[in-house]
Amino acid sequence: MATVYGTAVDITTEDGVADAFLAHPDDGGTHPGVLLYMDVLGLRAQLKRMATRLAAAGYTVLVPNVFYRHGRSPLVELPEFIDSDSRPKVFDQLSPIMQSLTPEQVKRDAGAYLDRLAESPQASAGPAGVVGYCLGAILTLRTAGTHPDRVAAAAGFHGANLAPDTPDGPHLLADRITAELYFGHADKDHTLPPEQVDRLDRALASAGVRFESEVYEGAQHGYTQADTASYDEAATERHWRALLDLFGRNL
Repeated sequence: MATVYGTAVDITTEDGVADAFLAHPDDGGTHPGVLLYMDVLGLRAQLKRMATRLAAAGYTVLVPNVFYRHGRSPLVELPEFIDSDSRPKVFDQLSPIMQSLTPEQVKRDAGAYLDRLAESPQASAGPAGVVGYCLGAILTLRTAGTHPDRVAAAAGFHGANLAPDTPDGPHLLADRITAELYFGHADKDHTLPPEQVDRLDRALASAGVRFESEVYEGAQHGYTQADTASYDEAATERHWRALLDLFGRNL
């Protein structure tokens, strides 16, 4: 694994300035760009650790604070470890912010994030990879569907509400996607019931998208997040293998 350099950066968008974290191998070279979308808990030490691990595998990784319209991260005070007792209070504070993020804002922001990644001297030319967790899986799907020429591979893990029965569901962008996709769903995830998994799979298959969709048996929603009680080490390592395989094939 390469030595990694990580730094705070700002991203200018149409609606303001998003704070972000950029990580890349500290070798003076260029590496495929990856946009990493946060979960609802936001840009914090855990996501920086994940970005650093991904960068060590040979990628230039950008992690934006997608809630920047409400302030720089951290937006709320987070405990060092989010257990079942602290989780409700945190979500009560962050859920309204999450719900205020519109599909049109996501589309505009994704363009700015991809621009900033492409402009990085450490990012090689060509389409990027995208990966997202929880809320970030929705953003990943929307980014792949609204910027198809700029995304070569995209993955979502323990994604929430990926295929709701609504007119603006992210799965309805399937016919615009050209990237290869991978989804690692949490088992018995109340935020993504089986009917939504089926609806997502049908939409992608009907559109001819190259994709793989797996349910990680026994894994809870949020299983990749080591600073929460949902963390599952075996499922997390499985996620890393799948993600690196996907990016290795396409970036």
